[in-house]
Amino acid sequence: MGPEENVNDMEMHREGRGQMLAVERRNLILEKLQDERKVVVSELSALFDVSEETIRRDLDKLDRQGLAVKSYGGAVLNENAGLDMPFNVRKKRNSREKQEIGALVSGLIQEGEHIIVDPSTTAVAVVKALKSRKKLTVITSSIEVMIELSDVSGWEVICTGGTLRENYLTLTGSRAEDVIRSFNADKVILSCKGLDREKGVTDAHEMLSRLKQAMLQSARQRILAVDHSKFGNVAFSRICELQAIDIVVTDRRPDEQWMEYFAENGIECLYDSNGQ
Repeated sequence: MGPEENVNDMEMHREGRGQMLAVERRNLILEKLQDERKVVVSELSALFDVSEETIRRDLDKLDRQGLAVKSYGGAVLNENAGLDMPFNVRKKRNSREKQEIGALVSGLIQEGEHIIVDPSTTAVAVVKALKSRKKLTVITSSIEVMIELSDVSGWEVICTGGTLRENYLTLTGSRAEDVIRSFNADKVILSCKGLDREKGVTDAHEMLSRLKQAMLQSARQRILAVDHSKFGNVAFSRICELQAIDIVVTDRRPDEQWMEYFAENGIECLYDSNGQ
């Protein structure tokens, strides 16, 4: 390999590292947006020790992705319920609530059962809570769930295969759906973007809804694990009607209208009794 090739390889390596750093920085900006609802270019420039022009390019990209709305001197969070943040950003949101939900769901799972878990950040909290079990079979399309369970012995973890979806750490498409439909599991655990009495259970993208529909069709008992912030939201794509769910698990007691609705429709609701 000649000197010129060495220089080119070094430049490509630097560019690759720079791109990774840019993605990481934009995810941190998104976290800040979720916490504070707005950001200022000059403050971000000082925080990340990069030029204001670099920050403006970051905000341009987030604006094009529909995750933020540029404003004079900065940006504000796009709070449209139909949008979804990258997985690594979402998993840090309401993390305590997801841990509480995971603990409640784990109490519904018996040793030796076959369970399907969806590619949500809540599902990761559920499998973490289940790791003390000696034997389970888990069917999932979630890369993050598979990584979380990679050190567990005595379990069978089945990957659906499929096409990797950018920013979601999940495998999707007809191949994944066909694999899911080939099983008859004891339970399915899934989450969603929105839960509405009229519009039902909804998610941000059609491909996620189709995947979760296949999961619902392949399990005897259907468990919806969702934190309180999703109640009353309606996202873009419908997964199912609420009556298709057997158990709703959440981090705090829903209001009386929701509790009456669940009772009328034969839906069990479990929640953290310590939740506010």
